[in-house]
Amino acid sequence: MSIPIPISIIDAFTSVPFRGNPAAVCLLDEVRDEQWMQDVAAEMNLSETAFLHRREDGSYDLRWFTPTVEVDLCGHATLASAHFLWENQHAALDSIASFHTRSGLLTAERTEEGIRLNLPSEPAQPMKAPEELIQGLGLIPRYVGKNRMDYLVEVDSVQTVQTLKPDYAMLAKVEARGVIVTSKGTGKPGDYDFVSRCFYPASGCDEDPVTGSAHCALAPYWQRRLRQTSFMAYQASPRGGELFIELRNDRVLLSGQAVTVVQGQLTGK
Repeated sequence: MSIPIPISIIDAFTSVPFRGNPAAVCLLDEVRDEQWMQDVAAEMNLSETAFLHRREDGSYDLRWFTPTVEVDLCGHATLASAHFLWENQHAALDSIASFHTRSGLLTAERTEEGIRLNLPSEPAQPMKAPEELIQGLGLIPRYVGKNRMDYLVEVDSVQTVQTLKPDYAMLAKVEARGVIVTSKGTGKPGDYDFVSRCFYPASGCDEDPVTGSAHCALAPYWQRRLRQTSFMAYQASPRGGELFIELRNDRVLLSGQAVTVVQGQLTGK
């Protein structure tokens, strides 16, 4: 008889249930093979499922899977993982959660603003837009760049970001994990410094609700454009999410809240 495995669904970058970006977090009692983890992620059918396995020193190995592929970096599922550890008393509330990942050592700590992640900066380099990108978005961008994961596209206005209706079949042909579309905020008092939307049809998710890893590219981009290192950003997906960002050299500090909406157990082998 198999031992039940704890699993939760946690909405990240929000304090309100059914907003932000949902991630499943699974705490493993032993190392599992990739196919099993991919099968669980497909079963959960969320943009990301995170798998945690505790090391002897109290840190955790962390891997992220979409319904179709394993990815190199995921912010919202890392935030959800830290929330899971503290909420279920696997880590002291005043401790720093440490995660060993494909993108190196990531950490999370509790602050007055919520959970603050320490992630790598992933600046995009200017790049000629492939035809599939232009056709998939249906517009001519102001700027196109690319980092090791995604294309980054700046457009002319918040309204363009909000009303964009991509051709997902065409974007799935773009040779990248996904496409980040962004614009400067309106400049009105109390408004966001920049907004974005993120599309990952090639990775099993047409539009991601709130994408922490995308802001590892957005933060250094807008640092150059706006000449500032702290930002309040909004991802304008249907669920939506707020992010508080600070750029420190080659690290991006990303803060947000999280709320658990489902707690349960995996019983399948």
